[in-house]
Amino acid sequence: MNIETSPREAGGASDAWKPRLKTGRLALADGTVFEGFGFGAVGKALGEVCFNTSMTGYQEILTDPSYAGQFVTFTFPHIGNVGTNDEDQEQLAPGEEFTGARGVIVKADVTEPSNWRAAQHLDAWLKARGIIGLCGLDTRALTAHIRRNGMPNAALAHAPDGLFDLPALKAESAAWHGLEHQDLVPDVTSDETASWSQTSWVFSEGFGNTGKTVHHVVAIDFGVKRNILRLLADRGCKITVVPASTGADDIMAMNPDGIFLSNGPGDPAATGTYAVATLQALMKTGLPMFGICLGHQILALALGASTKKMHQGHHGANHPVMDYTTGKVEVTSMNHGFTVDGDTLPDSVEATHMSLFDSSNCGLRHKTLPIFSVQHHPEASPGPRDSHYLFDRFVAAMKARHS
Repeated sequence: MNIETSPREAGGASDAWKPRLKTGRLALADGTVFEGFGFGAVGKALGEVCFNTSMTGYQEILTDPSYAGQFVTFTFPHIGNVGTNDEDQEQLAPGEEFTGARGVIVKADVTEPSNWRAAQHLDAWLKARGIIGLCGLDTRALTAHIRRNGMPNAALAHAPDGLFDLPALKAESAAWHGLEHQDLVPDVTSDETASWSQTSWVFSEGFGNTGKTVHHVVAIDFGVKRNILRLLADRGCKITVVPASTGADDIMAMNPDGIFLSNGPGDPAATGTYAVATLQALMKTGLPMFGICLGHQILALALGASTKKMHQGHHGANHPVMDYTTGKVEVTSMNHGFTVDGDTLPDSVEATHMSLFDSSNCGLRHKTLPIFSVQHHPEASPGPRDSHYLFDRFVAAMKARHS
């Protein structure tokens, strides 16, 4: 049983230092074990460990369906200090039905929330959703480990009695299948077709609703984030969200003006076994198509390119991307562990964006069809708003087709 003497908030000097039981473990597949203090849900989970460099927006990050199957390590130490609320979630499913990250790893203890919008403590919010938390470990060391060795499979455990079967945890993490070749979209996609009309949040007003709509967008839900749909609604789009398995004939029967391909988790090649044929059929219609994240990757597969697993992935709200179409460098929000292999783009497709961190592909467009996509998250939830123009570009493509 591990006991650590650590500073505690206390009223008297005699209480300034108290023994504290280490109730959390992170056991990596290579046998490395990180010890800390568990919070949130009690239990055990298996997943891939990544790190995120964002300094704000932890609730949006943890509810992003693209993080399904992953433990998010925050490099910013003070996570949870603004609490949680009912508005800052990105999963499409309402309430406590959860489709995001499997666990959260942070440096500092989660403090009482200090924000006027806080409705619930992060610890209680995690418990309600069955998400395990781990704090008090050296997140810098874990991040450095990921940078050297790649994103590891791991077992994350929280036991209030501080008792763990470490050999079993190590064995389970080493035996876990990982994210390669895994189609996780069925776990996060919509169960049925539905409409969306909510617009962006405005200070002192909250969310709004669309009035008169101009273009009908069918959004294929591979794990879509709410703020993506809001930004389309802001631009006067009527939005119909369909499950990822919806066929091209059913989509065209809805008479769309444009097709949106959403973000989502898992290996794009696995999801592509059924999604690629749908996209290839939709391409023949000449409709404008816009993809983000997993939607970008699956679109690339449908166009004839290939994808691959990344060493450490891109996760954060501070990633610089060059947009060749404007000559500008954008600061972007990213969340992906797979990438389009830029060397495999066919002659009919050109690269439009590139990461300035590692030169990986971050965008493409078809040379003759109104089809384009980006790897990063232009909806800025969380993150900067440098890339909002992409939604305008999509609307302009739909408008041009009707002019």
